[in-house]
Amino acid sequence: MKIVQVTDEVSLKRDLDAGTSEQREAVETIIQDVREKGDAALLSYTEKFDGATLDGLLVEKAEVNAAYEQIDPGVLNAIRAAIINIHDFHQRQVQQSWMTTKEDGTILGQKVTPLDSVGLYVPGGKAAYPSSIMMNVIPAQVAGVKQIKIVSPPQKDGSIPASVLVTANELGITTIYKVGGAQAVAALAYGTETIQAVDKITGPGNIYVALAKRAVFGRVDIDMIAGPSEIVVLADENANARYIAADLLSQAEHDERASAVLVTPSQGLADEVKAEVIRQLETLPKREIAQASIQDYGAIYVTKDLEEAVNVTNELAPEHLEILTEDAMSLVGRIRHAGAIFVGPYSSEPVGDYFAGPNHVLPTNGTARFSSPLSVDDFVKKSSVISYSKQAMKQNGASISALARLEGLEAHARAIDIRLEDE
Repeated sequence: MKIVQVTDEVSLKRDLDAGTSEQREAVETIIQDVREKGDAALLSYTEKFDGATLDGLLVEKAEVNAAYEQIDPGVLNAIRAAIINIHDFHQRQVQQSWMTTKEDGTILGQKVTPLDSVGLYVPGGKAAYPSSIMMNVIPAQVAGVKQIKIVSPPQKDGSIPASVLVTANELGITTIYKVGGAQAVAALAYGTETIQAVDKITGPGNIYVALAKRAVFGRVDIDMIAGPSEIVVLADENANARYIAADLLSQAEHDERASAVLVTPSQGLADEVKAEVIRQLETLPKREIAQASIQDYGAIYVTKDLEEAVNVTNELAPEHLEILTEDAMSLVGRIRHAGAIFVGPYSSEPVGDYFAGPNHVLPTNGTARFSSPLSVDDFVKKSSVISYSKQAMKQNGASISALARLEGLEAHARAIDIRLEDE
C-alpha cells in the first residue's frame, strides 16, 4: 500500500468495464433469443450457463419452507432485525403528493405515484447477498410498488440459496424465478410466457448482467451501472490504526479492482495503518483478492493539514466515507461528495452494509458528485398537475403567446389566443 504526499489531482476513477465486443454481441444475441423464444430460451440458457435442467422457472412454496430448515436461528433473527431498521429509515424518505391554490384560482401541484412493477436481480452461488435483497426490495415496498419479482440463477441442482429464499420470504416476496444472467434481464424487460415484464430492474450482477441492463435501458428503467466498490477513511492522529486497516480491507476483499484509501494529515498514522494492513492481510480468507486491491488501487494520502484532507476527500467523492477524527461530526457539514458518511470509530462500513438502515446501493467511481444512494424516490414517478383558471388565462395569456411566437410555434400561440378571443 503506497503512501504518497498530496501534490497533484487525486481520483478514485477507474475505467468501467464495458465488456469485450464478444461479450456485447453475446448479450445482444441472448436478449433477441429471449424476445423471440420466451421461456424456451430461458430454460436453454439456464442449462447451458448454470448447468441446471429445470422443469419450471418459478420457485415453489415447498422450496421456501425447506430453506428455513437450513438457516441458523440467530441469522434469521439478524435478518428480521435488519429488515426493521432498513424499513424504518426508508419510511422517512416518503414524499407526499401536494397541491397549492393561488389567489387567481389556479391549482398547481405534484402527484407522486409508485411504479407498477419492479424486478430485482440477485446473484447466485457464492455471490448471493441477502443484504442486497433487503436494500432493493424495502425502498420499493415503502414507495408502494405492488409487484416485485426476483430473478436469480439456480445452482446445478436447480435450487436457489436458502439465504435468498428466506430473506425474500421474510419481505413477503413470493415471486422468485430460477433464471440469471443476461437472459434474466431480458425476461424482465420484455416478458415471457411465465415472467411478466416490469417497469424497472435493479440489483447487482456480473459483466453480462451489467451489459444487459445497459442494453434494455429505455425499454425499462434501471438503478445504475455500478463500478467496483470503494472506501475512503478520513482520519487524524487520534484514530485507531487497527480499526482503519480492518475497514480498508473490508472493501478490498470485494474485488481486485476495489479501492481502499486513507486520507490523513498524520505521517505517524499513515505508517501505522500500512503496517496493520500488511499484518491483517496475513489471516484474511480472501487474501489474494484483497492484496491485489490494496496493491493496485489502495493508497494513503498524507496532507499538510486537516483542511487539505477534507478537500482531498471531496475531490475523491467516495462511495463510502468514514470520518475518524477527534470531532468527527463537526466535519460532516464540510463533506460535499460521498455516497454514505460513517461518523466515529464505531460506525464501521459494514454497519451500513447490513444493519443500520440507510441503503447500501451507492454511487461509485466519483459519481457521488451528482448521484445519491438508492432510495424510495427511485421507485416512484412524479406528475405535474396544472389547473389554470380563467382569470389567470386572461391575465397571462398574452405573455404565453408571445413566448410561443418567440420560438416560432404559431400553433402554440393560437391555442392560447383562441381562448382569449372568447373573453
